[in-house]
Amino acid sequence: MNIQKIADRKLLDQRVIHMPWFVQQFIDYKLPDLSPSTLLEYIRDYEQFFGWLIAEGLSSAQKNTEITLHDLEVLHMNSIVGYRLHLTTRTEGTNSRITVSRKMSSLRSLFHYLSQIAEDEEFYPLLKRNIMAKVESKRIHKPKDTAAKLKGKILEEDELLDFIAYIHEGYRIDIENNKQALHSYELNKERDACIASLILNSGLRVSEVVNLNIEDIDVTNKLMYVYRKGNNDETFKSPVYFREQSKDELDAYLFLRQSRYRTPKKEKALFITLPNGQSEGKRMTKRAIQAMIIKYATRFGKPYLTVHKLRHSFATDYYLQNDIYKTKEQLGHASTETTEVYAHLTDKTMLEAIEKRS
Repeated sequence: MNIQKIADRKLLDQRVIHMPWFVQQFIDYKLPDLSPSTLLEYIRDYEQFFGWLIAEGLSSAQKNTEITLHDLEVLHMNSIVGYRLHLTTRTEGTNSRITVSRKMSSLRSLFHYLSQIAEDEEFYPLLKRNIMAKVESKRIHKPKDTAAKLKGKILEEDELLDFIAYIHEGYRIDIENNKQALHSYELNKERDACIASLILNSGLRVSEVVNLNIEDIDVTNKLMYVYRKGNNDETFKSPVYFREQSKDELDAYLFLRQSRYRTPKKEKALFITLPNGQSEGKRMTKRAIQAMIIKYATRFGKPYLTVHKLRHSFATDYYLQNDIYKTKEQLGHASTETTEVYAHLTDKTMLEAIEKRS
């Protein structure tokens, strides 16, 4: 099991015991098919929903474990409408349409399981009435809409190389009067440039970067072996190629990985951090990599640039030179529908698509 999944599984085990028994049963049912990260999101969604039920007096429970199947059976449609209003207008930091759609989908999954799959000792459904079956499932993120939101917020053409070059040299000029920032930069610039280059030349997700181990890299053949999202076979790592442009950054970083970060031989992680006051380096976290990219992107003049937008930047550039099926395979998408985003991201792509139809 990869590093992120281990952490999420531990957190899932800690939180699921505070759920009603039938939710615990549902999570056990889903565990073989869904990642701990996804199930953890389910738990968070149920915590919010049950908390709202209690606050609104729709359940006499004092805590989540006391929520009953009867509480769910007697919900009216106006209660579900009220909860959606709560999510969109009555909470601090109101949720986006996509987030609300996902939270409602989590509830639909639970209610479907309780009413259609799970049964009591007499073989009757645990839930006799499924109010969520009446709630429409609307497709929120269409590829064209997602592309419109990304337009102008990714790196294009020469900007991919410019951003890596900025991490190598340009950032130093911008912080030359800040001794503390300069010291940290000089320590980490090769590593940071390597991470950015690897994403911009392969399209890895941040979780895939975090989970990379030293033995997963084959620099000679420009190949990595990664745990892909959605693959529940914990023993299988997918081969992913990276472009020639990343070889120099990888070689430079690998040369100093052990000595500069005091990396113990037992540490398998590819990307290492050496926290202040620590005697040994350890694996970088997802949050640290995200913060690092934002730090450089802000000074680079693109504060909206994130790790995931670096992935989008690679994907758009790659799609211009390859077909949708190769792009899907390279990115590890489950469906070409997800990959369609990149067909809408540039005028050039759309023009080519139209010309092919004429």
